[in-house]
Amino acid sequence: MSQVTSEMIKKLREMTGAGMMDCKAALTEAEGSMDKAVEVLRKKGLKDIEKRSGKTAAEGTLGVYVHPGDQVVAVVELNCETDFVARGDEFRALARDIAMHVAAMKPRFLSVEDVPEQILEKEKEILMEQLNDEQKKKADKILPGKIEKFLEGAVLLRQIFIKDETESKTIKDLVDAISMKCGEKVSVRRFSRIEVGEGVEKTQSNIAADVAAMVGDK
Repeated sequence: MSQVTSEMIKKLREMTGAGMMDCKAALTEAEGSMDKAVEVLRKKGLKDIEKRSGKTAAEGTLGVYVHPGDQVVAVVELNCETDFVARGDEFRALARDIAMHVAAMKPRFLSVEDVPEQILEKEKEILMEQLNDEQKKKADKILPGKIEKFLEGAVLLRQIFIKDETESKTIKDLVDAISMKCGEKVSVRRFSRIEVGEGVEKTQSNIAADVAAMVGDK
């Protein structure tokens, strides 16, 4: 078994934001492997989040993003349990980042539970019409995957974060990560997106491409 040193504990703390004793225990369990220790902490953190699911998250902040040109604005309410966490720079920055994401990606729903059953049924009808005769025979195997793709595009918490270059972190992953780091229940309560001329037929600019270009320039 590899010896757990203070330098290793410090490095793991910097990577995860976890407490010193938790980092030491994770490294010991992982036999000195930094990657395995991160996974140990992540699993523990997710369990802690589940334990706090019944807690009240009434504090928080509003993340506001106004796209250059003042044509699109997005507002996100990000909640936590205490005012101390709500006033933190990292928490407030996440709220603003999620608002930017909302402006760019136009999610229709916050969570899967918010998607009306009639919307899902209508989507299934549309998908069925797109299948050829052979595919329709296997619809029970094909449709679930296509519905999942629909949810990944329409549901905010399922969407891949626009600023994540690895294209692997969802908005839910970001919320879970800061929840584990601060030790509180953190949740997106609601969001709103307003665009000038919304509902009026006109040439649409590609907000997602604009935001991606802005991020790349930094």
